[in-house]
Amino acid sequence: MTEKLIIRRARETDLPALIALFAADDVGGHGDTTDESAYEDYLRAFNVIDASQNEQLFVADIEGEVVGTFEIMFSRTLTGRGSLSMVVEAVQTRSDMRGKGIGARMIEYAVEEARRRDCRTVRLTSNMARTDAHRFYERLGFAKSHFGFKMKLK
Repeated sequence: MTEKLIIRRARETDLPALIALFAADDVGGHGDTTDESAYEDYLRAFNVIDASQNEQLFVADIEGEVVGTFEIMFSRTLTGRGSLSMVVEAVQTRSDMRGKGIGARMIEYAVEEARRRDCRTVRLTSNMARTDAHRFYERLGFAKSHFGFKMKLK
């Protein structure tokens, strides 16, 4: 199955599949919806991400079908002697395609991109309820190292 998998930059034509993928996530609690009235919000966000030098949205594609997605963001800080870090966000594999190696291929792609850009670290966050995902990330070499906090404003 994964021999036909390609990882590529997301295109505007992928938006319906991406929106459906996020809306099907009942753990994330991000309020994603396939309601047509929300499409412009997604399109606006896609255009900002697509134009950014420091953000990239990818899809995992099998024969023209979006089966997964992830976003990478680059951040430079003064700590670590001005090092560059990558943050991986919004990792999703379509529910009927989980367990087929797609998630691992997406993360491997992201890590290789971080190496190519000479990043010091790759960071990701995962909802505390996603214990299976935590084991998955640990198998790929990630270690729990920080405690995260967030404040919802909307």
